Amino acid sequence: MALDVTIFETIIPSRFLSFTVPHPTLHTHLLRVAVLDSPIQTSDSLIVAALFVPENRESDWIFSTESGHLQLLLSSPGISRLILIGKNPINVPDSLMISHKRDKDTQFVKNLENSLKPLLIALSPKLSVKNGIFDMPFLHYEDNLICSVVLERSVGVLVGEMLVEDVEIESHSELDDNCREREFRRRMRFKRMPNLIQTEIRIVPEPDFVLDRIRIGGKVQFRPDTGVLVHPYLIPMVSGLSLVGPHIEDRIQNGYKPKALCLGVGGGALLSFLRSQFGFEVFGVEMDEEVLRVARQYFGLQECEIQIFVGDAIQYLETIASGGSSSNFVSCSDEEDHLNHATVFNTKFDVIMVDLDSCDAMSGISAPPMELIQSHILFAASSVLCDFGILIINVIPPSRPFYDTLIHKFREFFNELYEIDVGNGENFVLVAKMLPFPSSVSESQNTFLKKLREVVLGKYLDSIRKI
Repeated sequence: MALDVTIFETIIPSRFLSFTVPHPTLHTHLLRVAVLDSPIQTSDSLIVAALFVPENRESDWIFSTESGHLQLLLSSPGISRLILIGKNPINVPDSLMISHKRDKDTQFVKNLENSLKPLLIALSPKLSVKNGIFDMPFLHYEDNLICSVVLERSVGVLVGEMLVEDVEIESHSELDDNCREREFRRRMRFKRMPNLIQTEIRIVPEPDFVLDRIRIGGKVQFRPDTGVLVHPYLIPMVSGLSLVGPHIEDRIQNGYKPKALCLGVGGGALLSFLRSQFGFEVFGVEMDEEVLRVARQYFGLQECEIQIFVGDAIQYLETIASGGSSSNFVSCSDEEDHLNHATVFNTKFDVIMVDLDSCDAMSGISAPPMELIQSHILFAASSVLCDFGILIINVIPPSRPFYDTLIHKFREFFNELYEIDVGNGENFVLVAKMLPFPSSVSESQNTFLKKLREVVLGKYLDSIRKI
């Protein structure tokens, strides 16, 4: 049935349509065209933009799903309609889904733009063609991906469809920006927010392989490297521990392991890092058992060393604050004796780290969820921290008023507040501190702070700002 192009003459917020047309230059191929109208129409001026899907990325959720399309549109403020154009995706086994980054063929893209001009005019509202002149901006999608292969797709009861993929990304030597180094990562992504990398860790090839011959998706086996953090905001979160360095040092010197409660586990990179690098006794809460299964299988999460509960993290915080029973939460430990419920529910933590988001494809990602900043939840958090403890939160503010409200609420329950700018234009790390620790140990004698400076970037330690 022929497509009625008159339906595109007006903008209908959130309308999404996709269809195929013959490829104008590759006659054996079809082009997939997807049109999405922004859910937010803020002005009378209509701006329509087009984006060509990078070659060999056509099956990626970012470009093949409505939620991915919406995230692309929302990341380009002012766009009323975004048109995606790419080869029609071909279903192939996941083990063969390898995409390689290629140099741009600018002339080929230019010819394609010219060939598709009549179609693009037909897909544009009448008001966007001014004085008979058609001028559509073409957006370009850029990331650091060189190649990738999907290891597994699975479905979590709560998070929905997710995938695990190994990737090679562009990386440059710290000493010479022109010198390219090979960098391999493992990622977890959720289909509901495909542009968001939920978890990312570094992976290293097993020994006895020549690095130049290693290829993602080949015969080489990779193993997780849990001794380093690569997710953009995790290093700044760990840097926040410097604010309680004297207290942590005192705990260690007196023969105690510092205790950390991590609300949100994901792939477990942060939990594994705290355990392996600093010897923390780590507790974690994750709501979806399938996410934990994936974390164990692919991301190096060792539950013989880390104590994890399955359940709602905020509810868990309330429960332990009230001294309630742990019967509503399931321990994932294989050894029943490993976890003493009574100890967990009567302990005080030296640090609480919160990595919880509120994902809504219509409005984008924000963190933390609004439930966390309720007064009784913040009181619960402060009550399970020791006197010199610290609360560290990954924050993605959807607006400045949200961030101001967050800061105002935290001031009601914590003595000091600090901020770390992650530097990606999106994340902040907010650090809420109980009381200053009276220590006679100098920073140069503090072995914990020395270790911290060895494993995290000094720029984050030096950029902590009291607010």
